[in-house]
Amino acid sequence: MSGLAKISPKQRWNPPVWLIITCGCLISLLAFGPRSAMGLFQEPILQDRGWGSATFGLAIAIQNLAWGLGQPIFGALADRFGAYKSMVLGGIIYALGLYIMGQAESPIWLHIGGGVLVGLGVAAGSFGIILSVFARNVSAEKRSFVFGMGTAAGSAGMFLFSPLSAELIETYGWSNSLVVLSAIMLLIPVLAAPLYGSAKDAKIPQENIDQTIGQALSEAFAHKSYLLLISGFFVCGFQVAFITAHFPKYISDIGIDAYYAVVAIALIGLFNIIGSLASGVIGQRYSKPSLLVWLYLSRSVAVTAFLLLPQTPLSVVIFSIVMGLLWLSTVAPTNALVAIMFGTRHLGTLGGVVFFSHQVGSFLGVYFGGVLRDAYGSYDVVWWLGVALGLFAALVHMPIKEAAVDRSAPAPAA
Repeated sequence: MSGLAKISPKQRWNPPVWLIITCGCLISLLAFGPRSAMGLFQEPILQDRGWGSATFGLAIAIQNLAWGLGQPIFGALADRFGAYKSMVLGGIIYALGLYIMGQAESPIWLHIGGGVLVGLGVAAGSFGIILSVFARNVSAEKRSFVFGMGTAAGSAGMFLFSPLSAELIETYGWSNSLVVLSAIMLLIPVLAAPLYGSAKDAKIPQENIDQTIGQALSEAFAHKSYLLLISGFFVCGFQVAFITAHFPKYISDIGIDAYYAVVAIALIGLFNIIGSLASGVIGQRYSKPSLLVWLYLSRSVAVTAFLLLPQTPLSVVIFSIVMGLLWLSTVAPTNALVAIMFGTRHLGTLGGVVFFSHQVGSFLGVYFGGVLRDAYGSYDVVWWLGVALGLFAALVHMPIKEAAVDRSAPAPAA
């Protein structure tokens, strides 16, 4: 033969759905693991380098913002070229970021490694892309539950990497611990192999019309329910990122043993698994906007009770369990609503835009947490701001309609 024969789509490896879901869940676990344990590194890094909470807070805030900015970009790449290529690049970037963070001797390298690079690495392997792959390989009737599985896997990463990171820090120090975590992230490109397909390779027939990315974005931003969903998910980011980054420090501030910081993060991760799976099941059977209303209201009630009641090791444990049940339970119904509204053709992109709002909230929650803690010696202002935002999120989800966009009129031009 004078050249290599072109391989037709039918000749390519066609991985079974169970393998796609399994590998996707494992990637979600790995991607969410180290970044959810970042708060445990705050005290040893600050003690060793002599930096303030605002310095560390800014690094994690940048991480969340980079995650948000990268999400629609990597989502669009995954929609167009396949999730595999996106995740190979992301796994390498993630590993490099953790390594640079572990060697950082000045704030700028902490912000580049632990901020920009880790954030971009998480973006390439996080929920938005994983769930868009799942959506193209399972029927709409099973989609919410499978979304819950993917979210629960991320929660499992939080549960596993919290004690693992604490043990590594205790045994090898914070710098070497980040090098170990860096090496673990190189498993992501290996696990991504079954996720090579693009949106055009979906096993489930596409229910949406053929659109360019520009047309899809124009349609979405003209849709009221989509804009409300973006507004509400901002609050989710503010709340969870603040707790992830600053709860260990807050526990230390109120005089509770540092051991309970590890317990708290692990419990949030453990019960997050239950909450995420339950959210997927409930969202499959009942109204997703109503579910989101109750989730945000419950968060505000939980934080209010925690702040007003006596704060003891037991109250930290109870609060962590309750917040774990509510933690990422918003992800499955939020992404499912995007899929219902617009279909799966550009789900990675449109879900990424919603997630960008989440990460803007994350940036502000983490950054203001550090700045206000240094300014006032307390996190109380940020806690109460989170309560108010939770009430706001509950209100904006009430008018959201769980229905496909009306395409009887021509789609807006790109």
